[in-house]
Amino acid sequence: MQWKRITAVAATVMMTAVACGTPSSNNGGDNGKAGDAGTAQEKATDPTLKGPAPEVEGAKKGGTATVLSDVTPSTFDPTNIYYVDGNQIGKLMYRALTQYKLDDKTGKPVLVPDLAEDLGTKSADGLTWTFKLKQGIKYMDGSPVKAADYAYAIKRSFAHDLYDSGPTYQQQFFKDGEKYMGPYADGDNYAGVETPDESTLVIRLAKKFDDLPFYAAFPMFTPIPKAKDTKQSYDQKPMTTGPYMVESYTAGTQLKLTKNPNWDANSDPVRHQYVDKWDFKFSQDLLKVQRQVLASNGADANALNYSNLDASLVPEVKDQSQIVRGNSPCTIVLGMDVRKIPMEVRKLVAQAFPYASWRKVRGLTPDSAIPASTILPPAVPGYEKFELPGLTGSGKGAEDPAVAEEIKGKLKELGKENFELSYYYSNDDKIRQQQNQLWTQVFTAAGFKVKSVGVPKAKIRSLTNDMNAPVNIGQGPAGWCSDWPQGTSWFPVLFRSDAVKLNNSIGMIQDKALDAEIDRVAALTPDEQLKEWSKVDRKILEDFLPAIPLYYSASAFPIGKNLGHVINDVTQGMPEFTSIYLKQP
Repeated sequence: MQWKRITAVAATVMMTAVACGTPSSNNGGDNGKAGDAGTAQEKATDPTLKGPAPEVEGAKKGGTATVLSDVTPSTFDPTNIYYVDGNQIGKLMYRALTQYKLDDKTGKPVLVPDLAEDLGTKSADGLTWTFKLKQGIKYMDGSPVKAADYAYAIKRSFAHDLYDSGPTYQQQFFKDGEKYMGPYADGDNYAGVETPDESTLVIRLAKKFDDLPFYAAFPMFTPIPKAKDTKQSYDQKPMTTGPYMVESYTAGTQLKLTKNPNWDANSDPVRHQYVDKWDFKFSQDLLKVQRQVLASNGADANALNYSNLDASLVPEVKDQSQIVRGNSPCTIVLGMDVRKIPMEVRKLVAQAFPYASWRKVRGLTPDSAIPASTILPPAVPGYEKFELPGLTGSGKGAEDPAVAEEIKGKLKELGKENFELSYYYSNDDKIRQQQNQLWTQVFTAAGFKVKSVGVPKAKIRSLTNDMNAPVNIGQGPAGWCSDWPQGTSWFPVLFRSDAVKLNNSIGMIQDKALDAEIDRVAALTPDEQLKEWSKVDRKILEDFLPAIPLYYSASAFPIGKNLGHVINDVTQGMPEFTSIYLKQP
């Protein structure tokens, strides 16, 4: 998931400065504070986990929980959901083939079956996946879920002319995915999916896609009965299988959910149904609603806001348990074109980078932006903490005159005096203007020549996404967020040679040996991969240094005093809504 997917939740959600502190034991926080060091997760999947989900200690039933959001999800149609807030809210309504259970002690995600009995069985050639489906599942109106409903939902996802915001891996990997245009244009006859009986779903692929069980956790894989498909109006009254159903929905303004009487708790290993109703109010004034939540007067004690606490409100936080903190699946980096900047010079650029002053210019603090030393963030299974010299995401860099002189001397020894560093920046953005002034001053002091190219914000993304642009820093994604919590949604996508052609590369590495190593690890089982991705991470930074890790994004959002068990879901950097309860219903 590119950074653009996370910024839909907002520049404020992940980028705003917030207060320091640790999560409250009353609310669970992230089950471990953001940025914790640690070793690789031992287990990525649990194919045998059954429902019901263990009860939350002290949880009570009843009442209405309110979400006062300054941002606005564009859709709640399960086929079209991709942004993180839509995904997280969608878990209240939609069950998919698989889902993530957060470990009670570590908060780390483990993939488990949801509406499927298992995590799928792969054929010998890797091109056919078979999922056994749970029986007796009903929609909120009591009608039975049929195997054909899963197949129809998958077919529906190919109608990308109507559902243009949803994920598209099926078009790339599923059989005939590039040709089939969905059931409205091409009918139901699609070779990529079949249901030989009521308990079996078969998905056929055009090429191997071993992460399919992780992809199957998206709302896109919830069942949809063809007879109930109202196309663009479907999110007004969708057929839900989760613990809640839509009471009313006014796009852009409000979503009200009420209990689904036909939700099958015994078959659901991850969700609860503690509150009676959910009231989501969108497009709210950020400062106003965050003040309301912190004050917790009356009904506001039952409310939360899922954007990071605004820096101006830090002095108003009297009770640190009202700020829930935790990791998100994102790392922000500064890419360096390995084709244009020699390795030894890239090391000097990293040594010169003014981390501390840059963080001040950008308004970052350790709660919202944890200094990074790796590519893979702590929220993603497979992460292991390591620090290479000069790559800690902190320090003064060449703002220190002694460091600047040292770098100058090394450039001279390399015969690279006045080596030119070139990049684009938004010249109509005050913060980016200040950033450019800082970079120009510091890199020049270190003996580099700086060529900064000012362009309007409206053009910056298209220019930086051009792998062949006439610059050598800041090309490609400025950050990355996982579509699913596995290293396979990072390293093959960003650092294989073909990423350059796909305009997705960080650093523009094209190295066959690295491709082979990435492919080797990706071919292992999900559990086997966990101890290998950190080695790949280290190899990329040690042998290629295609980017300077800057920070891991994190969550720090305010909650009302009457909300219980509000924890951060590391797969989204969002509140885990399905286990929240009211302390006094």
